[in-house]
Amino acid sequence: MNKAIAIAGIHTGIGKTIASAIVAEALDADYWKPVQAGLEERDSDALRNWLSNGPARVHPEAVALREPLSPHAAAAIDGVTIDHTAFAWPKTDRLLIVETAGGLLSPMSATATMADFIQYYQLPTLLVAQNYLGSINHTLLTIEVLRSRGIQLLGIVMNGATNNASESFIEQYGQTPIVARIPQLPLTNNQSIVQCANDIKPFITAALRNAGLV
Repeated sequence: MNKAIAIAGIHTGIGKTIASAIVAEALDADYWKPVQAGLEERDSDALRNWLSNGPARVHPEAVALREPLSPHAAAAIDGVTIDHTAFAWPKTDRLLIVETAGGLLSPMSATATMADFIQYYQLPTLLVAQNYLGSINHTLLTIEVLRSRGIQLLGIVMNGATNNASESFIEQYGQTPIVARIPQLPLTNNQSIVQCANDIKPFITAALRNAGLV
């Protein structure tokens, strides 16, 4: 299997795809989303446009489902059985950024969650979070699940507006650092992704170095 890092989220719609693009650009890594539900707006297509030399660095999904639903529901409609233990991983010499879907305990299949997938492959994980009412609870619960499963948590990537009170509580109580911050991008394209990647590269690289991954 490739040397890989998972991008997980505390909730759905939290910014995992943008975070995946920025982290991949910062680390000159490839990108893979194992399960895509909904074919009209595929995250892989967005990454092909956003990343430098994106078509060569974005790998096809292991499973692509027609309906934009939770993967277990979309798979039932398509008559597909998803077995994360049998995925054929992309072949690449680069580090692979693996984007999950939804929150950490969202279904990947009828019998497994995103956490099960990450745990099975023992993927070091960056956790994407945002500040909103309830995000402290969602973030700390996700950290608890990661730790209870022995998953290596590299740190939190905070997406969007800053809230110092929330973030300091999360860092102290959760004993997990915020390793990078992604501002609200006025326009998402290759230029903005590259700029943000350059800004966070030292911090993401340091997090990986501290974990012994680089």
